[in-house]
Amino acid sequence: MPFKEGDEKAGAKLFKTRCASCHTTGSGEPSKTGPNLFGLFGRHTGSVAGFTYSDANKNAGIVWDQDKLFDYLENPKKFMPGNKMAFAGLKKEKDRNDLITYLKSATK
Repeated sequence: MPFKEGDEKAGAKLFKTRCASCHTTGSGEPSKTGPNLFGLFGRHTGSVAGFTYSDANKNAGIVWDQDKLFDYLENPKKFMPGNKMAFAGLKKEKDRNDLITYLKSATK
């Protein structure tokens, strides 16, 4: 199932509760446990300078777009075996659509 535009406000709440402890979204903000997500869309996996990625992430050869992120966020370990992100995923399509809609705005 591909990405469909969601509710940006609901996505912002999801980011705050599920992602913000590990990720930042603003230009120039530091990485935390996870990399800064600014400029995420169109970026190659494993490419944020100064962040230590798993070999799986560095070698995945993926360019992030809304559809790839939609699949990844369902189950990151299944999508990219060997990545070190400690996140079980978002099983509900609505949640993934909402989060990605928020990220499309917050990371540009």
